[in-house]
Amino acid sequence: MSDRLPDFRQTVRPEWIDYNGHMSEAFYVLVFGHATDMMMAGTGLGAGYREDTGCSLYTAESHIRYLREVEEGAELTVRTRVLGAAAKKVRFSHEMYVAAGEDGPESGPVATTELLGIHVDQKLGRAAPLPDAVRERFEALVEEAPEWAGRSIGPVQRPGRHGGVEPGPRVT
Repeated sequence: MSDRLPDFRQTVRPEWIDYNGHMSEAFYVLVFGHATDMMMAGTGLGAGYREDTGCSLYTAESHIRYLREVEEGAELTVRTRVLGAAAKKVRFSHEMYVAAGEDGPESGPVATTELLGIHVDQKLGRAAPLPDAVRERFEALVEEAPEWAGRSIGPVQRPGRHGGVEPGPRVT
């Protein structure tokens, strides 16, 4: 890795707090989305690129883990890692921390997300190759994936009649 993207910072707003007294899940996604926007700007896919080319990076898949509650006024820091890049796609992750002094990064992330972005030509409505300079920038930023990346949600098992575990009904 030759360098890394800058961290994204955001303060949790009062209107982001839900009926349980902590940040609502929708706003984790919002903050992660702003971190993705910052990554795009830092790799050559910012607003000017989108306006000039009609192309953008679309999120095709994501997996979010909500690890700890976040309170109103918390100062968030999001660390972005590029995990891989190819002709038309980019795999990346975000780790959200509460700033030092409250529940600092040394205590681990409060949420994580792993995403697959597809470079799309909006006029044609389909995937298109990244410009060479952009793909090369992403490739220069590739880091080793964190230990949690690549996981998925497994099936929920229900208790069996004899203390064992039986799979749930199959939907075909």
